[in-house]
Amino acid sequence: MKFTLSWLKNHLDTDASIDEITYALTDLGLEVEEVVNPMDTLAAFTIGYVKHAEKHPDADKLRVCVVDTDEGELQIICGAPNARQGIHVVVAKPGVYVPGIDTTIGVGKIRGIESFGMMASEREMELSDEHDGIIELAGEPDVGSKFVDYLAKHSPDKIDPMIDIAITPNRPDALGIRGIARDLAARGLGVLKPEPVAEIKGGFKSDINVTIDEDVMAKGCPLFTGRLIKGVKNGASPAWLQARLKAIGLRPISTLVDITNLFTYEYNRPLHVFDADIVKGDLRVHFAKGGEKLMALDDVEYTFEAGMMTISDDNGVESVAGIMGGLPSGCTYDTVNVFLESAYWDPIAIAITGRKLKINSDARYRFERGVDPAFTPKGLDLATALILELCGGEASDMVVAGAVPDTTRSYHLDTDRVKSLVGMDIPADTQRETLTALGFELKDDDAFVPSWRPDVLGEADLVEEIARVASLTKLQGVPLPPLSVGVPKPILTPMQRRETMARRTLAALGYNECVTYSFIDQASAEMFGGGTDTVKVGNPISADMSHMRPSLLPGLLQAAARNQARGIMDMALFEVGPVFHGGEPEDQELLATGLLIGHTSARDPHGSRRAVDTYDAKADAEAVLSAIGAPEKMMILRGAREWWHPGRSGKLSLGPKNVLCAFGEVHPKVLDALGVKGPAVAFAVHVARVPYPKTKTATRPALTVSDLQAVERDFAFVVDGHVEALTLINAAKGADKVLIVDVSVFDVFGGDKAEAQMGASKKSIAISVRLQPTDTTLTDQDIEAVSAKIIDKVSKATGGVLRG
Repeated sequence: MKFTLSWLKNHLDTDASIDEITYALTDLGLEVEEVVNPMDTLAAFTIGYVKHAEKHPDADKLRVCVVDTDEGELQIICGAPNARQGIHVVVAKPGVYVPGIDTTIGVGKIRGIESFGMMASEREMELSDEHDGIIELAGEPDVGSKFVDYLAKHSPDKIDPMIDIAITPNRPDALGIRGIARDLAARGLGVLKPEPVAEIKGGFKSDINVTIDEDVMAKGCPLFTGRLIKGVKNGASPAWLQARLKAIGLRPISTLVDITNLFTYEYNRPLHVFDADIVKGDLRVHFAKGGEKLMALDDVEYTFEAGMMTISDDNGVESVAGIMGGLPSGCTYDTVNVFLESAYWDPIAIAITGRKLKINSDARYRFERGVDPAFTPKGLDLATALILELCGGEASDMVVAGAVPDTTRSYHLDTDRVKSLVGMDIPADTQRETLTALGFELKDDDAFVPSWRPDVLGEADLVEEIARVASLTKLQGVPLPPLSVGVPKPILTPMQRRETMARRTLAALGYNECVTYSFIDQASAEMFGGGTDTVKVGNPISADMSHMRPSLLPGLLQAAARNQARGIMDMALFEVGPVFHGGEPEDQELLATGLLIGHTSARDPHGSRRAVDTYDAKADAEAVLSAIGAPEKMMILRGAREWWHPGRSGKLSLGPKNVLCAFGEVHPKVLDALGVKGPAVAFAVHVARVPYPKTKTATRPALTVSDLQAVERDFAFVVDGHVEALTLINAAKGADKVLIVDVSVFDVFGGDKAEAQMGASKKSIAISVRLQPTDTTLTDQDIEAVSAKIIDKVSKATGGVLRG
């Protein structure tokens, strides 16, 4: 936000210096990014008097001048046509930097004659574009005095400092100079001048009326005001108006357009003027159907999507509502009749249309942050008055569609909260004076928020306003209160502790942690069950980051591919982070995912090196689940998702529906699509699905150890070739859940040799069963009874028989 000091003083009666103002602005939260002060740039220029001038002996267009300066008489050669005896000029002596030509003056020799300085023109000093001759000063200024002192007395606008401040999104009121002046007045750097008021009495009824569609009035434009002004004379704007716009980097166009720009910066009130003779019929504010086109004022043709907000007449779209007008109905020097628009546009609707069309304009920048809705008709009257003053004409009655939105809201003012929230002792009367100076209306202990402050939404915001005006630099540190004796309560939530434990466990297993983006490309997201519109990013930073990730595997596989491209073939990578299955908060889930590629170890002479397999992933997944508190007994199921290898993957579950983890080999098609040289095995643990313990205690359960001798018995069963070992293990465990503490497979005999001995499609599975008595030592009869149960259970579950 740029403005000049003189422009600020139109609203603020102050004698504060530029340094005091800039310090106060930054302290108030309006950070000053740049100050351009011509006084600093032109400080070295002085005033001289040309005592004598004669033609250069070797150049027709050069004159050798003797100039009286503060350092005595200097010989200066000048080529300006108006260089002559008897005029007061601006002198740049050797060593002075001239900004307009980016040069530091030195002693030079021109056509054999020395020159000890320069007499400057306005363009060379960046005062204007005038360069037809050197500056001739009126009156009798003192020779040797500073040129800036002369300007301060005779042309102060030419040395008007320009201030550029950064505006945070929560302060749209500071996008107008009056809002900035209000903050400075509240700080005590001057008095806020009364807001100008213009009462325009229309001389006729407008030929152009405005309607707002019902759906737009509810979601896009609750208020539209306008006036038809006939008989205007448009042309170049007056010098004072052009100077203000040029000082902040805007190009003057015409009086009508310059007035709209003036109000945009002075009051944060964007306006638009239509050439009324081009507009056919009435204006209608509506959402586009899709496919409409408009050549805008930036000479770019835009095509509208359905739902974008537009202003149309009988001929079609005439303006991108609240963002940019159309070129056909724009004003030119030939414009005679204009329709002046002042409307309030919904910030969200403006942001949606502006982002889709990729239009950046001052109007969009302000409307999507929020302007003062109550100032909409007032701004129209003030702008109308200025148009009538500068362009003449006659104004119609005000055209009004909709009504000013009701922004009335109040919050309780507790003067003690400043102390408790900020730690500053500010008297209650001072707090009330501050809020009043900022435009709040106080009734009893309630503060009514002004319409230009959409960011104030609670009692804490009142405290913030009071504290920033008082200056947070006055905040002083105080000693901490003594710590209470005892053990502090845990800070981390159970889920945070579980996440930390999963991360530590994976690191201890030898995995390297990766931190990847939560955004991935659509093709990768679709491979892992995502890529829908509900997780599509509205404004992605690149095409490769268009969707929220449905799994951590895409990022890990892409990281693996990059490492493989650099010759690293053996990897163990993991990530613990969120994934997204939809657009709602409850669709976010925390996963702990590991990826293994290559071999288990480096090459060695002992032959211990082998390729990683599904069981490595399963073992690591079980270690993570154990660390975060999962029960020891889990079901192993088939049916993992489509990005897993169908025959080399599984699920660890507490039931058919509560899947805690998927593990196995990644599908070859996925590896090929992501450029990974496989095979690769992985696991994905659903951290939040692991049930929390029913008893919440910091102590561990007592260790139960039996002093009775355990007994192990081996069994070998002949079963069909399709029978899974897990089925046999579960059946054996169910034979006696008290005595049997462990069942494991120690041998599988299959293939052609097995079929030759046991029959076609048969195999042998040998298991070891460990029995642990708790009360008395097992007798042979007890062991035989349990063994019989095991054989019976396995036979019924698998159809197998005990191998002879």
